Amino acid sequence: MTIAARRLRTGDVAAFRALNAMFAEAFEDPESYGGNPPDDAWLENLLARDDIVVLTADAGSRLAGGLVAYRLDKFEQRRSEFYLYDLAVALPHRRRGIARALIAELQAIAFETGVWAIYVQADHGDDPAIALYESLGTREDVLHFDIAPNARG
Repeated sequence: MTIAARRLRTGDVAAFRALNAMFAEAFEDPESYGGNPPDDAWLENLLARDDIVVLTADAGSRLAGGLVAYRLDKFEQRRSEFYLYDLAVALPHRRRGIARALIAELQAIAFETGVWAIYVQADHGDDPAIALYESLGTREDVLHFDIAPNARG
């Protein structure tokens, strides 16, 4: 089966919303991905930006998977990295190479735009994701911390 990834751009808000709904189901997190959806103008603005990559893959006429990555410009050297923030494949389409095809498309975009590296996090216990990422790159064991914003003073 040939899997083609497609980059969403302006005018693809409906596809972006479908991707968010698929993320909500795949990550079992409907509140984060659907509890307070942004308006169309917000999504159009995101899709117009070159530093945000939104990719989808379809199986026939149905959304099978997608990813969102952010380009981060670095200060220690003149280079940038992609942070692969979200990647999911809908349950009926898993184990068919869709995640790998989406990452391959992101790798091609990174190459074409001069991005130095792509990095991604995986949760302990998410063995399929860890196996996929280990097959594509070098593993680094790090800790992740969420720090809440706070008012000055």
